[in-house]
Amino acid sequence: MWIYEKKLQYPVKVTCGPNPKLAQYLFTQYGGPDGELSAALRYLNQRYTIPTREAKGLLTDIGTEELAHVEVITTLIYQLTKDAKPEDFKAADMGSFYAIRDGALFYSDSNGVPWTATYIQAHGDPITDLHEDMAAEQKARAVYEHLLELTDDPGVKDTLRFLREREVVHYQRFGEALRIVQEYMQTKKVY
Repeated sequence: MWIYEKKLQYPVKVTCGPNPKLAQYLFTQYGGPDGELSAALRYLNQRYTIPTREAKGLLTDIGTEELAHVEVITTLIYQLTKDAKPEDFKAADMGSFYAIRDGALFYSDSNGVPWTATYIQAHGDPITDLHEDMAAEQKARAVYEHLLELTDDPGVKDTLRFLREREVVHYQRFGEALRIVQEYMQTKKVY
């Protein structure tokens, strides 16, 4: 069961907008291979083959939080584009995006490549999947660090720092889950 609280996990305050070019960069965390949508779906899918309740619960919790991060990224992109004029999109070399979408969001990466289920890994082997999850969190952290280098907007930087720190926490939590699952599997003599 899901309980939805109608507020963002972290406040979003764009201070230097509109900025369609920065919005374009942020699309990588919206619908890119290492983005929040991919992470949420990966974890919520993998939880079904995790053998312990504690590790399964952790995947559910983090997957749900990643959905909240999709909402934060969506809000950033929306705020960066909501008052943009067609000439702003054109100046940001996003005329083709504007022609197709106007201000609508579409799950794609920064280059306009649509999101695909091939971004999600699930092998059914909990050790493999948890290692994949740890790697995914490190990739997302690195992307947030790169995005921080691409903006001077203090409000955007603040939000991106929060999201980057959550990736670090998720990495640590997946390390805990890996230990729990390895201990469980050793008692079951799976190896």
